Amino acid sequence: QVQLVESGGGLVQAGGSLRLSCAASGTFIRINTMGWYRQDPGNKRELVARLTSDGAAYYVDSVKGRFTISRDSAKNTVYLQMNSLKPEDTAVYYCHCNVRVAITFDYDFWGQGTQVTVSS
Repeated sequence: QVQLVESGGGLVQAGGSLRLSCAASGTFIRINTMGWYRQDPGNKRELVARLTSDGAAYYVDSVKGRFTISRDSAKNTVYLQMNSLKPEDTAVYYCHCNVRVAITFDYDFWGQGTQVTVSS
């Protein structure tokens, strides 16, 4: 089992910044990918940003240039620095990781979610 503990959500005015953190703990062979999804009421959960094990980063178009994903591999922790926040960034943000738990078996784990609210 893998546990993901998130922190850093909150309320901020448009144009402001927030930093999300997600720490993974438990038993696994390696982390394949680690990143953030978000979901607001009435919409599907969407991938916001993700890092692969070799450091490649993906961003959804709507956050490019504003959000930065980074990691501390020694702490199995991923960060999402969110700048120039917009009201449309308001959502529950979920940490996600895909880990190798056995020689040929990968599994997805999710955090509990943290609310990000951007006021106009």
